[in-house]
Amino acid sequence: MVPEMESLAKDMVEKCRGLPLAIVVLSGLLSHKKGINEWQKVKDHLWKNIKEDKSIEISNILSLSYNDLSTALKQCFLYFGTFPEDQVVKADNIIWLWMAEGFIPRGEERLEDVAEGFLNELIRRSLVQVDYTFWERVTKCRVHDLLRDLAIQKALEVNFFDIYDPRSHSISSLCIRHVIHSQGEKYLSLDLSNLKLRSIMFFDPDFRKMSHINFRSVFQHLYVLYLEMHVGNVFIVPDSIGSLYHLKLLRLRGIRDLPSSIGNLKNLQTLIVDAGGYTCQLPRETADLINLRHLVARYYSKPLVHISKLTSLQVLEGVSCDQWKDVDPVDLVNLRELSMHDVSKTYSLNNISSLKNLSTMSLFCDGYNTFPSLEFVNCCEKLQKLRLEGRIEKLPDLFPNSITTMVLRDSRLTEDPIPILGMLPNLRNLQLFNAYEGEEIMCNDNSFSQLEFLRLHWLNNLERWDLATSAMPLIKGLGIHDCPNLKEIPERMKDVELLKRNYKNW
Repeated sequence: MVPEMESLAKDMVEKCRGLPLAIVVLSGLLSHKKGINEWQKVKDHLWKNIKEDKSIEISNILSLSYNDLSTALKQCFLYFGTFPEDQVVKADNIIWLWMAEGFIPRGEERLEDVAEGFLNELIRRSLVQVDYTFWERVTKCRVHDLLRDLAIQKALEVNFFDIYDPRSHSISSLCIRHVIHSQGEKYLSLDLSNLKLRSIMFFDPDFRKMSHINFRSVFQHLYVLYLEMHVGNVFIVPDSIGSLYHLKLLRLRGIRDLPSSIGNLKNLQTLIVDAGGYTCQLPRETADLINLRHLVARYYSKPLVHISKLTSLQVLEGVSCDQWKDVDPVDLVNLRELSMHDVSKTYSLNNISSLKNLSTMSLFCDGYNTFPSLEFVNCCEKLQKLRLEGRIEKLPDLFPNSITTMVLRDSRLTEDPIPILGMLPNLRNLQLFNAYEGEEIMCNDNSFSQLEFLRLHWLNNLERWDLATSAMPLIKGLGIHDCPNLKEIPERMKDVELLKRNYKNW
C-alpha cells in the first residue's frame, strides 16, 4: 500500500471508534476501490456527515457501502431483511429465492453459478457474514443485526417488501412482497383481494391453517411461496395450491403430504419440502413439473414419481435408493447434485454412471447397511465432490481424477484407503470419520500432490502414520480428533495449522 493510501485508511479507521462492524464494512467497500482518488472520494463522502471532533456514524458507512452496489446486488442484499433476526440462512435457499424473483440476469453461465457469485460478492464486501462452509463453498450465512435493519429500512423506502405488523393489523398495499413473522392467521383476515402479490414468506411457528389461504383469488400472481412452520402444525396442503400457475419457488416446512394438483405448477423451479426428519409423500404428478431445477425433499411415493421425466433437474436431494432403482437417468442430462439415502447392498447404483454432468454426490447408508459395489463412481467423469456415509467393504481401485473433495464416514474399511486416495491428482480436501479400522496409514512418495486440508476423526485403532518426504507438499490444515491410539504425527505435520473440531452439518 502506498503511503498516501495508508494515511487515508488510518484516518478513516480512527473515526470508526474501534467498532468492528464499521471497520469491516468500510474495508469491504475500500477493497473494491482502485487507486488513491477513489479512496479519497470515499473519505470525502464520509467526512461530509461528521464534524472534526466527531466519529463516523456507522449508519453512514453501511449506507455508503449499500449505495455502492449494483441494482441487482441491492435487490439481493435487501432480500436478507425478510428473514427473522439472527436467522442463519442456507446459501442455496437465498440463491434459489433470488432466481425465482428474477434478480439474476440470464447469460451464458448457469443462473445458479451467477447467483452464487452475487452471494460471494456480498460476502467480500462484508455485508453478509459466513456462518458455515462445507465442501469448499459457503453453505450457510447471515447478516448482522444492523445490516438487517438497514435492509428493512431501504426496502420500505422503495416498497421492496413489507413486514406485517400484527399490532396495527396493517400492511402496505404498494409492496408486492409480504413477510409475516407472527399471527399469520390475522394477516390472512385482511382484505388482500386487490393486491397483486408476488412473494409471500411466512415465518410464523404457530401458523396452522393453510386451508385459510385463498390461493385462487388472492395469491394467483405469486412467484414465491415460502412457509416456515413448526413440524406437526400443518399436515394438509389444499388442492387449490395447484392454481398458482406463476409459482417458481415453493418451500413448505411442517407438512407431510402434497396434493396431486402440484403437477399444475409448470413454471416451478424449486420445490423444498421439509417434514422435520420425517418422510413426506410426493404425488406422481410431481414428475409433470417440467421446469423443476431443484427438488429437495426426503420423500416416498406410491405410485412412483418418474424422476427421469424431470429433464431440467439440477439438484436432487432426498431421494431414497428404493425410489432411484427404477430411474432411467439417461435424460437427466442437467443433474449436477445428487443426494440419496437408504442405500443398501441389495441395490445396484450403476445407473448413476449415466449422469454425465454430475459434480456433487452424497450417498447415505442407514443403520447397519453396506454399500453395493462403488466401481461406477469412476465413470462419473465430472464428479468433484463425493460424500459416502456407511460401511464400505472395499474401496474402488479408481476414482475420477476430477475429484477435489471427499468425505468418508462410518466406512469401517479394513484396508488402508490412503494409497488409493493419495493418487487422486486434484484432491484438495479429505475427511475421514470412523472410516478405517486398521492400525497404520501409509502416505507414499508423490501422493496427495494437491491436498490442502486433512481431517482424521474417530480412527480408534490408528497407531502409526507414515508420511513419505514428498507426500502432501501443499498441506496447510490438519484436524486430528478422537484418535486415542495414535502415538505421534509425522514431524513435518507438527508445523501445520490445526483445524478446530466442527461437527456441524456432518
